[in-house]
Amino acid sequence: MERSFKQEVESLKLGAGDTFHGEGILAVTKALLQSGVAYVGGYQGAPVSHMMDVLNDAHDILDELGIHVETNASEAGAAAMLGASINYPVRGAVTWKSTVGTNVASDALSNVASAGVRGGVLIVIGEDYGEGASIIQERSHAFAMKSQMWLLDPRPSLPKIVEMVEQGFELSEASNTPVMLELRIRACHVHGTFETKANRPPRFSRRHVLENPDFDYARICLPPATYAQERHKVEVRWPAAVKFIREHSLNEIFAGDLSDIGILCQGGMYNVTLRALQRLGLADVFGGTRVPIYCMNVTYPMVPEEVAAFCTGKRAVLVVEEGQPAYIEDALQAALRRHEVNGTQVHGKDVLPMAGEYTGEVVLTGVARFIEQLAPAGVDPAAVAEVRESIARTQQNAAALLGAPVPTRPPGFCIGCPERPVFAAMKLVERELGPYHVSADIGCHTFSTLPPFNIGHTVLGYGLGLASNSAVDALFGKRTMTIMGDGGFWHNGLTSGVANAVFNRDDGILLILKNGYTSATGTQNIPSSPHQDRSKAADMGIEQALRGVGVRWIKQVYSYRVGKVAKILKQAMTTKFHGLKVVIADGECQLERQRRVRPQNARRLAAGERVVGVKYGVDEDLCTGDHSCVRLSGCPSLTVKDSTDPLKVDPVAHVNNGCVGCGLCGEVAHAAVLCPSFYRAEVVQNPTAWDRWLYRLRRRVIEWMTPAERNERPARAA
Repeated sequence: MERSFKQEVESLKLGAGDTFHGEGILAVTKALLQSGVAYVGGYQGAPVSHMMDVLNDAHDILDELGIHVETNASEAGAAAMLGASINYPVRGAVTWKSTVGTNVASDALSNVASAGVRGGVLIVIGEDYGEGASIIQERSHAFAMKSQMWLLDPRPSLPKIVEMVEQGFELSEASNTPVMLELRIRACHVHGTFETKANRPPRFSRRHVLENPDFDYARICLPPATYAQERHKVEVRWPAAVKFIREHSLNEIFAGDLSDIGILCQGGMYNVTLRALQRLGLADVFGGTRVPIYCMNVTYPMVPEEVAAFCTGKRAVLVVEEGQPAYIEDALQAALRRHEVNGTQVHGKDVLPMAGEYTGEVVLTGVARFIEQLAPAGVDPAAVAEVRESIARTQQNAAALLGAPVPTRPPGFCIGCPERPVFAAMKLVERELGPYHVSADIGCHTFSTLPPFNIGHTVLGYGLGLASNSAVDALFGKRTMTIMGDGGFWHNGLTSGVANAVFNRDDGILLILKNGYTSATGTQNIPSSPHQDRSKAADMGIEQALRGVGVRWIKQVYSYRVGKVAKILKQAMTTKFHGLKVVIADGECQLERQRRVRPQNARRLAAGERVVGVKYGVDEDLCTGDHSCVRLSGCPSLTVKDSTDPLKVDPVAHVNNGCVGCGLCGEVAHAAVLCPSFYRAEVVQNPTAWDRWLYRLRRRVIEWMTPAERNERPARAA
């Protein structure tokens, strides 16, 4: 039940000379089809998670071309697919989120890069770096350097992105090397147009199959072949790549009249660099710049002759390189010394931040400082300084108008999320049995580490929660617990965590949150999803997999039954059974459920059918105002409001219209023995005659039971 791109994928059918309108990921997919790709695989993860959604929705188009599409169980599985291009002249592409996905895939990537490829290989990676990232702050550049793969960083423009996809395959084949193409979040979602080409059926595909296997020991990653492969990387492939980059002008130079200075920037930083120059009056809205720019659409390998030529005759250049280490800045320093360009100063991390995302404000401030220091002829440094200082004044004025800082709003679970009641149950168990160590995992459930739950002591990687808990469990006097989502279970948890724990006879507790999807990346399907595409296998079952590797203690519980979840967790903590104990908390992702149920209800209402909805509320007369329900639930739809009773000073609990009727607030109140103020109401649309009669009866009974003084109507005015 992923996000649907059924309408958008029709643009993938555009032929030669047509005009494409759309966003970055769809343009990348079209470029793959134009390049004659034979197979595509990947694992979802922002910023490129919806590339897998697009590929799944375009299944019919890909089938027509004979392209094989694989939704891989992990990034390692996706990278291993590239082995097809080691032996055979077929083009392949895979995608995942980096750097965490590249960490997972690094073993396979090292082998592909060592052996080299015959068919072009493109790895589309979502460079999830910066303020909006959900991962550790690292760059993919180091992986390209380590394994000698080439790294493309295209200028955020659809024509350039499409060109770099097509040229990426050419570069890969010209140098027999895998090529990485990194896309930041803004590049993935940038909109634009480009002139399309006809889709190319691959030379070999599911429709034109290979006949004979090809064996070459030189392509096997085993000594002594690996020694020859390493030399071939450096002596043949690297020079071939540099030659191709130079001859095909993959990097761009934008000339300017201020010839004594210049800027070198990553391709992905071009737009923000140009915008900074525009605000400083040194560029126009059409891309014309007074400061020469060397735009590195290929950030690795660097072309020494090009950068030396660009820097020759300039007093100074500024390197706009996001993140640490400063690979490009350091490599530029070395290249200039080797080419004896000694009169050019190199600036970069001295005027720009050492680390962190290079936003518009950050880059503008750094470029302004560079201009102020160099004071090129024809530029007023005072005017540049005024623009930079105006930003600081605007921030100060905003802070003065705002007064106190805005309260922080950490991310949290969606309304009705089935994971929230599980953590509420864990807090109840903690209240009864005392604190216990919890190893967390990657996924939506990581939000449990934030208020109001504050559950989870470590996070080590996707599906690695149970493995990370193995040493901790042996050190504590009471049992410890691990949280793992069903996505992490299939990604890495079954082998690295469960099999490891069973093999080593660990005595820990594994709590699997079975919400049906990899919800954190956009609700993509996994092997145990309840609704599968026709091209995928039916529900493979988490419980069957657990029993298959030897787990003997397994309990399954409905997530929203807080009291029952707490009871089973307490049982797992206190049972005499020695060995891994697994609790499966089953509750469909509420966001995906609403996407499925609301259209169904809309169709039923339009057809005049009876539809019953559930809403929860709080009786103000019974609410004591201590708000334990809010602290234990944390649901965004459960808030507070002023009481209508003038004798109640404290605000009372209130369920707003965002409620989806999951029932957690009432469940928590009951399980924690808080108060009876919560009520459940059914909202009936298109009621039947029976519904109307029953409503009238209930209303009369309520009026009869209501005290007389409350039931009296005010007298009419004379």
